[in-house]
Amino acid sequence: MNALGRHLLLELKNCNSGVLNDLDFLKQALLAAAKESGATVLGVDFHSFNPQGVSGVVIIAESHMSIHTWPEFDYAAVDVFTCGKTVQPEKAAEVMIERLGAKNHSIIEVQRGILLKP
Repeated sequence: MNALGRHLLLELKNCNSGVLNDLDFLKQALLAAAKESGATVLGVDFHSFNPQGVSGVVIIAESHMSIHTWPEFDYAAVDVFTCGKTVQPEKAAEVMIERLGAKNHSIIEVQRGILLKP
């Protein structure tokens, strides 16, 4: 079996609540994660919610990375979806865990596009 992509689902708990509502900080963190993983950034889009929370996505040539935050719960959900063999999604995960100061985290990996090759 062979997969077209790897999708890391990050559950980031007990994060630094001071950064979870900071759109600019989160954008720079996700861009740093993309860079550190070796991804090619194509575009970004972020949105702040009222009264709190941020959602954002970094489109990469290899797929995408996204974040959704709940500052009131010190929680962030991050997706790192990469295709091909050149990007290292684990490095992106490490950057986000560190930058958000997650004291408790888990990572679930899903292989996407599993194909049977003869």
